[in-house]
Amino acid sequence: MLLVSACNNENRPAGAGNSNTDSNAVPVPAVISYDILNEYPHDPNAFTEGLEYKDGFLYESTGQYGMSDIRKVDLKTGKVLLSAKMGPRYFGEGLTLLNGKLYQLTYREGKGFIYDPATLKMEKTFNFNTAEGWGMTNNGACLIFDDGSNVQHYLDPITFKEVKQLAVTDEHGPVNEINEPELIHGYIYANQWRTDNILKIDTTTGRVVARADLSTLRQRTGIPPVSGDPHGPDVLNGIAYDTANNRIFITGKNWPKLFEIRLDN
Repeated sequence: MLLVSACNNENRPAGAGNSNTDSNAVPVPAVISYDILNEYPHDPNAFTEGLEYKDGFLYESTGQYGMSDIRKVDLKTGKVLLSAKMGPRYFGEGLTLLNGKLYQLTYREGKGFIYDPATLKMEKTFNFNTAEGWGMTNNGACLIFDDGSNVQHYLDPITFKEVKQLAVTDEHGPVNEINEPELIHGYIYANQWRTDNILKIDTTTGRVVARADLSTLRQRTGIPPVSGDPHGPDVLNGIAYDTANNRIFITGKNWPKLFEIRLDN
């Protein structure tokens, strides 16, 4: 029980949350508008699976077997400053920075990697017990990752035991294919695979309390709309948050641009 309590560290602002007092009602998520504040170059060969921001730099995990890596990127130029290629049997997935270490998931290998952010030297590995690993974030106490279902898994970063699950739902029921989460002001903001949506998720109830449709970002990158074709243009994937300056960065798989946007942050 102590571990579960330690993971409840989302630090939501006082008074935030759903004000609907009818416990049987399932409110329709609010619509979040957004503004584009800046555009930056992004490597169009980066199959982005995880994105983090710290002290002026982006840290990115890229996917695809034989091509996956972890990299440190200059925000303004998009230049890759440092990279470490993964072995051909690994498909890189979610990435998060916790307690001065980078944690990275793999897709179907059940293994995670821990790196020194300064050198990208791999220091340790860990195992996780889901069939797939997708996106990852943290709340300062626990690693939080998703697996393609509607469940957010909370792991103790010392023992790597699962200490909590959060089931994500909206007005229609379970919300699957949650990806690339980022904790911002006590809520999880996450991509939903094969859509242009970012979902705002209440970390207490698991409910989607708001949605943002970012389809116009695809237009600005010159990428056609989502078609449902598995071999079509790659999807929105990558959310990073600058806590010091309250900035949100967004990109996608093989996108040539990265955007700084304002949502409801």
